[in-house]
Amino acid sequence: MRAWQLHPGHDSLDGLRIVDLPTPEPGPHDVLVRVRACSINYRDQLIVVGKYGAAGPLTSPQVILSDGAGEIAAVGSAVKRWKIGDRVVGCFFPQWRDGRPHPSLSALSLGATGAPGMLAEYALLPEHAVVAMAANLSFDEAATLPCAGVTAWNALMCGARPVAPGHSVLLLGTGGVSLLALQLAKAAGA
Repeated sequence: MRAWQLHPGHDSLDGLRIVDLPTPEPGPHDVLVRVRACSINYRDQLIVVGKYGAAGPLTSPQVILSDGAGEIAAVGSAVKRWKIGDRVVGCFFPQWRDGRPHPSLSALSLGATGAPGMLAEYALLPEHAVVAMAANLSFDEAATLPCAGVTAWNALMCGARPVAPGHSVLLLGTGGVSLLALQLAKAAGA
């Protein structure tokens, strides 16, 4: 498969190189996603410049980007929830299934050091680390949701006072989170 890797020593997207890698084989509880679209987030740029949390600068080549959408191309022998052809989106934190944030679950995010990202023809993910795409979304649209979309949703809808009709919402900036938050707030009647 072809993949885009960022190599150590580069601090811009100019350091990306297309490489040929073996297509991953699913283990019993894995799914292989044929990636159809990816999106780039601010955190991806932080990874490129070596300033993403504790990850620091890259020490080995890394397939980057946390957000991608595609279809299941293969499933592991124990996978029951998914079948070949299902349209899915990868989860930003592949080991965090539910509950409150915990450093051990959020330390591993797609596209950061040690966790291959979505900027490849195929991505191998645990079966619990993908969610079904809404039928009305294109791959391009769905690929924008795992990081910025979920962040915006949580900020607006999961706090002590979820956004409701008549509320006012202040958005700072014009990045992906702000633009998605604007759409969500408007849809909620704010």
